[in-house]
Amino acid sequence: MKKANARQMILCMAGSLMCSVSVMGCYPLVPAYFAALYLEQVSGPVLLGVMYIGMFVFMPVTAAVKYAVALLVIMGAVRLVEWANESCPSYMAGSMAAIATMILSVAGGLLEWKDQPGILAAALEGAFVFGAVILLNRAIHTLLTWEKKSLPQEMPDSGREERLMGYAESFQGLSQVFHSMSTKRSGEAMDELGQVQNELTGKICASCEACAVCWERDSTPLYGILSQMIAGIWHNGEPEKAAREQLEQYCRKSKDMVEEAVHVFERVNLNRAWYNRLLENRQVIAEQLDAMAYIMQDCAKEERLLDAKERHVMAEIGYRAKEQGIMIEEMHLIEGVDGRLKVEATLRSRLGGCIAVKTFLAVVSHVLGKRMRTTSDARSFISKEAAHFLLYEDTVYRSVQGIARVQKEDAKISGDNFSFLELDRGEMLLGLSDGMGSGSTACKESEMVLDLVERFLEAGFSLETAIRMMNSAMVMKGESDLYSTVDLCMMNLYSGTARLYKVGAAATFIKREDGVECITSESLPVGASLPVEMHAKEVSLRNGDFVVMVTDGVLEYLHVPKPEETMQEVISEIRTNNPGILAKKIMERVMLFTGGRAQDDMTVLAACIWEKA
Repeated sequence: MKKANARQMILCMAGSLMCSVSVMGCYPLVPAYFAALYLEQVSGPVLLGVMYIGMFVFMPVTAAVKYAVALLVIMGAVRLVEWANESCPSYMAGSMAAIATMILSVAGGLLEWKDQPGILAAALEGAFVFGAVILLNRAIHTLLTWEKKSLPQEMPDSGREERLMGYAESFQGLSQVFHSMSTKRSGEAMDELGQVQNELTGKICASCEACAVCWERDSTPLYGILSQMIAGIWHNGEPEKAAREQLEQYCRKSKDMVEEAVHVFERVNLNRAWYNRLLENRQVIAEQLDAMAYIMQDCAKEERLLDAKERHVMAEIGYRAKEQGIMIEEMHLIEGVDGRLKVEATLRSRLGGCIAVKTFLAVVSHVLGKRMRTTSDARSFISKEAAHFLLYEDTVYRSVQGIARVQKEDAKISGDNFSFLELDRGEMLLGLSDGMGSGSTACKESEMVLDLVERFLEAGFSLETAIRMMNSAMVMKGESDLYSTVDLCMMNLYSGTARLYKVGAAATFIKREDGVECITSESLPVGASLPVEMHAKEVSLRNGDFVVMVTDGVLEYLHVPKPEETMQEVISEIRTNNPGILAKKIMERVMLFTGGRAQDDMTVLAACIWEKA
């Protein structure tokens, strides 16, 4: 701040020296320099006083009076424009300075003031003043905002990448440990059967006085009979009749042996259930550790700071923003890991009013030659209080969505849920989830699934990682028979590509000008197994293409041999550019097939992408 004030004082004092420069009896640098410096919010009275001193020292009295009046007119006109528009561009200030100077020169000639220039000289002086204001204002702005300290070449904390990669490797190592712990050993079932047999013989046979007779003879078939009986209980829950009858022939305590074997296997099954749950939990932890390792690797990718390399671009943005009444307190130009530009800026209005953010967007877009956009939650106006703004390269496409829903007969609430989520990284998520059954329970399950996916995506996880972590959370929840299908489509609004992930979901349809494509997948719903079965299908979308997603209730009750082919025909026959109308018309056709009855919750989601003008 002290440096800026010192520079302003030096520039004000330089203004008095401008009063000594004469061209053909004119002093065009005086109004030009005053207007250019006054636009930089230099104290008007101080600048006016310093230049008045220079004028009455170096100029004839008549010229000093003329230019003294001109400076007052210029200062008043600039203030008036700034009051009306929150800013005064240099070209407008130059125009007003040129007109004021010309009018005073012509008026002085008419009043026969001494040493006044002719009309031609006055016109040339006005033209010179106009151009000089623009050039001097740019030069003065650069001088006042120039910082001698070198700009950083890299993002702060350059050692972050190594640390995060180290953390990621540690998490991956822990994940491998849990994966190995959650893998069942081969031959584990045979070992368990052997332990059961040893427990039975140790408990029943050890207290029997005929034990030596039964087991010490080499020709006894008791071992094979007992193994056969135990295997039957293992697989069927009770011994086979043949094994029971054979056991009665060779063992006097066969009844006790069978009863004890059933009790032992009840405990074995209980222990096995808990052990399997432990294995599942280990698998969940392993997948979550893998997800954490992935997100750390992703965060470790360095963005490039372009402030030093693009210093002239930064200066141009600052100057043009000032012309619109916007002051940039801090700004950084960043190249993301995807090669796209990003601008971080702290802005405030120059005169304390409100200026639309789209004004700054237009400035940055013009200088960078790329259309820019703000985040979805950004402010709409720049005010006198400094605020932080984040600008991204604008997407090539925009997406429009529509939805049509019918809930099951006699149900108060639909078990289907949907999601439209636009991410700052230029991607659009379309989500559809069908909770098993209907009513509030199914609705809560499907809502929870989509909510978890949205939260993971907003936190920076990839869609694949979000699906795995969401499935892990649902498995940990552990409620039986409460599963949900997940149908997700992630559109890249830069390239137009779309990745479809179907976990137990019904078919998805891509409507193009030349036909309708059907995409299907066979997998279990989320929460049903670990790891989750996830197969991604990538498609390329063009301008005007539609993505249509439906829940299984839509296809199951068409009552036709091949419902997917029937749905393709239905979609292809509908002619509209509105996704909302498309979804409603599809639902209307489906209801014709069902006779107007909804035997299950039905949802149709449609989305279209369009190139931005």
